[in-house]
Amino acid sequence: MTIVYKASAERAGQWAAAFARQAPDVPFRIWPDVGDPASVEYLLLWQPPERIVETFPNLKMLFSVGAGVDQLDFDTLPPDLPVVRMLEPGIAESMAEFACMATLMLHRDMADYIDQQRRRQWREIQVRAGSDRRVGILGLGQLGQASLEMLRPFGFRLSGWNRSPRQIEGVACFTGQEELPAFLVQADILICLLPLTEATRGILDAKLFGMLPRGAALINVGRGGHLVEADLLAALESGQLSSAMIDVLEPEPPAPEHPFWQHPRIVMTPHIASMTRPESGAAFVLETIERHRRGLPIEGLVSRSRSY
Repeated sequence: MTIVYKASAERAGQWAAAFARQAPDVPFRIWPDVGDPASVEYLLLWQPPERIVETFPNLKMLFSVGAGVDQLDFDTLPPDLPVVRMLEPGIAESMAEFACMATLMLHRDMADYIDQQRRRQWREIQVRAGSDRRVGILGLGQLGQASLEMLRPFGFRLSGWNRSPRQIEGVACFTGQEELPAFLVQADILICLLPLTEATRGILDAKLFGMLPRGAALINVGRGGHLVEADLLAALESGQLSSAMIDVLEPEPPAPEHPFWQHPRIVMTPHIASMTRPESGAAFVLETIERHRRGLPIEGLVSRSRSY
């Protein structure tokens, strides 16, 4: 059995060291040095290689190094090949940290203060109590629930929307397309943590922004494909939205002339909201391989029909 890593070259050494510590007897190779392709049973990657079936005839499972799998073209993968998205705890923890930080920045008007600093202005803004601010999360999976838990101590009124029903103590939960307007109308700060699918692509558009309270703020830590950028710019210009924290774009990085770079109402970060930690990521991969060999249920197994 050989595990092959094909993702960030900068982090390859960290992954190799983690596997060496936890499973020194398991061959771990870094793309393109795959050794004997016939011995490769597991791929840990961001983008799969071309001709994956012909290249690795004995492949048993594919792991995404990230929490999402929208970067994969499932039409190029064998229909019976299990695909697993990363569920190591570091992803949820770092995402919750970022969602909490971004929410607090918007709650405390940091977009305004950053813009004021650029303009050399000194002007205070009245502070609002956390209990006066309503924070809503689109997507109540592992990342959404972790983010809600980290936001609890600040007193925000919390809500969430999900395609399937969820019950979370202290959180007003909304379900399905029919309840989306009722969720949006009471979200002063909206956090997008949805998976990117054909159903959610472009969901952050003018129609959705129009259902939010006037002056609401947006945090997009899902995927760049969720956002209709022209509609965000128009909503900021009209005042329908007050500000936005954007961590993901499509494509990445944005072109030098992209309007987000210098926009006074947008704070942009380079897709760093959450990162897989090699040590706990390796542990998740090894545990999943063991469960697969024993015929046990697999956490993070992707449903091809839902694309997540």
